[in-house]
Amino acid sequence: MRNVSGAVGVKQMSMRGLSVKRSWIGLGLLAAVIALSIAYVSQRREVVEISIYYGGEKARFLKNPEIQTILRDRFGVKLKAIKAGSIEMATTLDPSRVDCIWPSNSVATELARRAGRKVLSDANIFASPIVFFAWIEVAEALEKKGVVRKNKSGFLVADVKKMSALVEKGARWREDLGVEVYGKFKIFSTDPTRSNSGNIWSALLATAFNDGDTPKIEAMAKIAPRIKAYFAAMGFMETSSGDIFENFLKQGMGSRPIIVGYENQMIEFLLENQRSADFIRDKIRIIYPGPTIFAQHPLVSLRPGCAKLAEALQDPEVQAIAWRAHGFRTGITNDPSLIKGARLPERIDLVAPMPSAAATEAILATLKP
Repeated sequence: MRNVSGAVGVKQMSMRGLSVKRSWIGLGLLAAVIALSIAYVSQRREVVEISIYYGGEKARFLKNPEIQTILRDRFGVKLKAIKAGSIEMATTLDPSRVDCIWPSNSVATELARRAGRKVLSDANIFASPIVFFAWIEVAEALEKKGVVRKNKSGFLVADVKKMSALVEKGARWREDLGVEVYGKFKIFSTDPTRSNSGNIWSALLATAFNDGDTPKIEAMAKIAPRIKAYFAAMGFMETSSGDIFENFLKQGMGSRPIIVGYENQMIEFLLENQRSADFIRDKIRIIYPGPTIFAQHPLVSLRPGCAKLAEALQDPEVQAIAWRAHGFRTGITNDPSLIKGARLPERIDLVAPMPSAAATEAILATLKP
């Protein structure tokens, strides 16, 4: 009996020891959870406001709840974002109001330096090629004229030299192209002195007027009058790429038969407006200029605090969302199958470089009132 009692006593002591051990483990786990919670809350509280000027085509990206959550919770960034044209943010807007600028043009970085901004660094976040958006009647008329063709993959490609020749010849929509639109043939764009999509279009025109070669500063005296004449005939021009795209859709073919925009604008619209997918497919065509120019989107740091935002925007998850949800190209190739409802080329091959900062300034000087 003593042996049994002793065994029972030992067993009871072991059980009590195990219970105490488990209690300590439980307390340890509880303490770890509390510590992690405190650290998480502290991290959430350590949010820094970073102010930026940004191009309007990135508005939906910046308003994306996923992006805002990642910036705030993972990187401690809260944005104070002010929409502005890429050219004006780099050259004329007050730089003291912001920590960084986010234009849609790699040349804007050099333009900012030449305008006296103290540029600490720049990081290219993503890109989108310049395209034409045209109503189907316009696209078909341009195909008949041999200005637009289908490439081997079935995507529409425009000969920019032939398009510019139509403009300079004074071709008319109804009489020469058979499209029921009043007036002379025009490709509508934003104001090139304020907005990047218009500025890139002016660069493409300058390339076309320079026999297909990207113009250097020495060539500007010869081609500047032709660029000036083109834009002088445009009439009112929007200052935001987002605005001209919205007006294109709302006002119809009579007001905006064909416009210059960014590839990603149509992708975003389709993703957010699935009910309109059939209408877009039936009525509107995306035409890729041959060559096109990629609108790079460099984040230009004017103050040290911008470095945190640059790191956040280059995060792999942020980059994936930029392509999947907004159509911004983030690598050499992007998988079109990730974007539902839009048929896109995997890569863009016919690409011309932007003119130098000096040549771009010469174009802008020609177009300013």
